[in-house]
Formats: sequence, C-alpha cells, structure tokens
Amino acid sequence: MEERLQKYLAECGVASRRKCEELILQGKVKVNNQIVTELGVKVNLEKDIVKFEDKEIKPTSKMVYILLNKPIGYVTTADDQFGRDTVLDLVKVKERIVPVGRLDMYTSGALILTNDGDFVYKVTHPKHEIEKTYTVTVKGIIKNEEVEQLRKGVKIDDYITKPAKVKILKTDTEKNISRLEIVIHEGKNRQVRKMCESVGRKVLALHRSKIGKIGVKDIELGKWRYLKDREIQELLKNK
Repeated sequence: MEERLQKYLAECGVASRRKCEELILQGKVKVNNQIVTELGVKVNLEKDIVKFEDKEIKPTSKMVYILLNKPIGYVTTADDQFGRDTVLDLVKVKERIVPVGRLDMYTSGALILTNDGDFVYKVTHPKHEIEKTYTVTVKGIIKNEEVEQLRKGVKIDDYITKPAKVKILKTDTEKNISRLEIVIHEGKNRQVRKMCESVGRKVLALHRSKIGKIGVKDIELGKWRYLKDREIQELLKNK
C-alpha cells in the first residue's frame, strides 16, 4: 500500500500535513536514506523506511489530545534553537506531540497538543473558523469607538482583520487600564496584540481562555489534561 509522503508524516505525528510539506521542501525528510524534496513522492508502507531529521518514524497507534494552560515565558514549539523553555517542557508524555497553533511567549492560556497530524490540519486551517476567546488588558480607558473599530476589522500589516466579537469587561481609572474580551476565528501572527495596537492601545496582558467552547478556567497555569472525546468531536464538528 502506498501513501503520499506528507500524509504519512502527519499520521506519524511529525506535524500538520501542511507543515510536513514545508519540512519535505527543506530537505529534512529521507526515504530509504535518500533526501526527498518533492511533494509528489509516495511511500510503500510495508517496505520503505522514512526518517525525519535522521530518526526513523512510524505511525502511532494511540492518538493523544492534550489541553495545556500555558504560562507566559514558554515558547510554542517542539524545540527552540535559542534554548528557551518550550511548552513540551510542561507536558511530559511518551508520544511525540506537537502544538496545535501558537501562543507567543508572553501570552498565556489554552493550547492543544497532539500527535494527530490530520487533527492539527483540520483545526488550524483558516476555512474551519474555530473561535478563540482572549482576555486582554490594555493601557488606558478604551473608548467605545475603538471597540467598534475592533469589531468591524482593523488593518494590521497588509491585512484587514475579519469582524470580531469584542466587549469591555472592566475599566479601572485608578490603574488606568481596560480589560476586554476579544473573540476571533483567525490566527495571524500576534493578531490580538496588533489589533489593539492599531487603535492605539498597548497590550499589558493577554490570555487565551477558550478554543471553541473548551476553556482552561479549571486548569492551573502550567498544568494540563487530556481532552474528552466529546471535546475532540466538538472541535472537528467545525469542519
């Protein structure tokens, strides 16, 4: 039986299928000790030996889905070239897991990790529009017109954000801060921070409280739990 190389890599938990395509193009994958840099290659599941970064990989029979309440100070990657703490330092399991999407080093909150590459692809693909809920603390007392701009869409880099759900949770004139809830279904790099900066508000703290309907309110920072079957299916229902 033959299968496309990028699909096989995803099934082995290396990364999402889209990311696996990038890894192939970067020359990080070998088939029978030969570097492969073309995406059309198929592998024989019974005969071929596939290696990623010179380590043989095989499909895993047990898929795991983990919800982490990420603290600030950890990077969302499996391995960091600068030696910084990664989210995998917090989640010690025998399976080879990867983060589903990203939270920057200074953002805390809900982060899913799994060894199911197809799940990563389905959950992170923009067309699936899974909502992510953030609690944001910004400097100053935010104005209603600024909130309305965030709701309608703002320009960040060369991109106009899609409409977002935004509400003011609290304003504190003594501390000169505002706390907002922002719900988006996109995943641009540092999107919520850039959205707030676009209306002149510096982000002081950022926490992702939910992915879809799955929240981390009952999970301590730095702790994790396995997703329930119904939660996995709930995320996949968005497809």
